[in-house]
Amino acid sequence: MSGHSKWATTKHKKAVIDGRRAKSFAKLIKNIEVAAKMGGADLNGNPTLYDAVQKAKKTSVPNDNIDRAIKRGAGIGGEAVEYQSITYEAYGPSGVALMVEVLTDNKNRAAAEVRTGLSRNGGTLADPGSVAYNFSRKGVIVVSGEGTTEDDVMLAALDAGAEEIEPHAQGFEVITDPSQLVEVRKALQEAGLDYESADIEFVPNLKVEIDADTARKVFRLIDALEDSDDVQNVYSNFDLTAEVQAELEAE
Repeated sequence: MSGHSKWATTKHKKAVIDGRRAKSFAKLIKNIEVAAKMGGADLNGNPTLYDAVQKAKKTSVPNDNIDRAIKRGAGIGGEAVEYQSITYEAYGPSGVALMVEVLTDNKNRAAAEVRTGLSRNGGTLADPGSVAYNFSRKGVIVVSGEGTTEDDVMLAALDAGAEEIEPHAQGFEVITDPSQLVEVRKALQEAGLDYESADIEFVPNLKVEIDADTARKVFRLIDALEDSDDVQNVYSNFDLTAEVQAELEAE
């Protein structure tokens, strides 16, 4: 399990179940608003909005909420939204690298919440560039493993321009150049392969294996950061061996 995808699909499914649904909804809605603001309200002509809407639907965000978010983002009906995008670089326990993506209407509040989340959970802010060099922006498509083999995914994705396919607990992650994300996603759909999400993410160039104790500390830090309404995503460069993952899942 690698750290770049917010430490696993399983965690997101659990998060929805354990009472964080409202926060999850709010962040998905914010993504829709920004995508509509940047590229317009037409899903067919705005692939970023299309993927944001699909992700929201898969997380059971009501259609009415989605429709209102699209209208707000596109400025339809008089409402308007203004968010600022900020990325913080940080270190977690044992020097694990973190990239924290923020989308906020109040920069000072967001900065304070990120600093508090870090300081209370063994993390520190890093100087600009000191962490980012170890990450690349990549398209990441999460494909469900149910009824799907790695060969199925490879056959559809590699021909469309995917760079690599990584198995994970719930299926497969298809890594692409950001410019190829939409083409690869369409190829997977045309091949009849269901996908959980398609996003541009920070993917670590070099991963660091951590033990179970460090992993628990890193997870607590990530949870604390994600508790902020302004924090959209947290990416990290940690890697878990199968043994460590099994130990954590047994708890």
